[in-house]
Amino acid sequence: MTTTSTLPWNGLEMAPPQVLGGVRIVPLLRKTIREDLRLTRRVYTEDVAIVEVDRRTSYVSFVPHGLVANWTEDGGAVFGSQLSAAKETKDGTSFGNFITARGLRKMARREGKRQLRFLPLHVAMEGLLAKHFGGPDIAWSEYSRRVMRSGLSPRSEVAIPGNQIAGLEDALRLFEIHDQQVGVLLFVADTLASAFVVPHPGDYIQLHSTLLTDFYGELIWRNGFFATETTILPDPIAVDQISTLSDLRFEVDQLRKRWESLNEIMAPELLERPLEHQTVYRFKPFTLNRFVSNLDPKEENFIGETICTDDGTLQYLKTYRLSAAQTRRAYLLKQLAAAEWSLDRCAESLDCSTNQLILRLENAGFGYLLHQHVLDGVHASERRR
Repeated sequence: MTTTSTLPWNGLEMAPPQVLGGVRIVPLLRKTIREDLRLTRRVYTEDVAIVEVDRRTSYVSFVPHGLVANWTEDGGAVFGSQLSAAKETKDGTSFGNFITARGLRKMARREGKRQLRFLPLHVAMEGLLAKHFGGPDIAWSEYSRRVMRSGLSPRSEVAIPGNQIAGLEDALRLFEIHDQQVGVLLFVADTLASAFVVPHPGDYIQLHSTLLTDFYGELIWRNGFFATETTILPDPIAVDQISTLSDLRFEVDQLRKRWESLNEIMAPELLERPLEHQTVYRFKPFTLNRFVSNLDPKEENFIGETICTDDGTLQYLKTYRLSAAQTRRAYLLKQLAAAEWSLDRCAESLDCSTNQLILRLENAGFGYLLHQHVLDGVHASERRR
């Protein structure tokens, strides 16, 4: 099932950020803590994971860990023994000696009556790669035989692990974790890199370091190198207005509100934009969804995953910001699919010529979709102009 809505941000509060160099981390606090959903990390040590998505499709990537959700249906607490057992459960098969691989089944897989394993961020990335994966439904003469036979296979994207982002490891090691903290907004050079939310403060303490093994887009990696000390600050406390402890308490509360407003202003593309959600797995009373923004090349675009309760409260969130090149590729595929893969019709909708569209496809890495003589004809035509 696919729906469109903004992220349900109710129940979460933003604390004043902590800054180190170009890395800014905004702690997310939750006042009402549920005990009936907990997340645990399960580590995979292999060099690569091969995930069977369906009988004809496999997803291949470096997967450092999975997340295991344990829950109860009656609102009772999840016990620590369940979390310990979830870490150690055998999951898939390991192959190889020099280069190792782990074979896994499904992005999200039920492991028991009250246990679900899923692969964080890869659930969302697989959804993006699968968009329009089948290729043209109509045998247009411009498309190659390979595309007509196998669709866009193999479809790939490149991402960069967090340990390659300058300053992130030090920031995660040094920053304080609040008592009620369940997540963060992570900025690099004041650009929103990721949002991460879990159900319980105890889960966040265990999973805080996984931000370093998550993957990020090329823009965030580049920003890490060129970022300088961030200087965005709200109006300071009015010292001349303070004469009692009550005055000081009031000014501190006002400063916290100004910080929260500033944090929201810095992340409008994630907090305010409608997102297209797709249900991945339903485990009552929770639902695992993945989402993608509208892929407008002029805006910041995100993919990600959520777990929400039936009352709409956000319990888990992880996002990935698409690079400009990734957005362009996804946007072009979306426009082609909307035009039923007719190049002429798609070019008309994009207000460009068919030759210009073909060159855009080639520059985006989709030249393999078309016959070589079609590409050669376009290049020859452009040279004659």
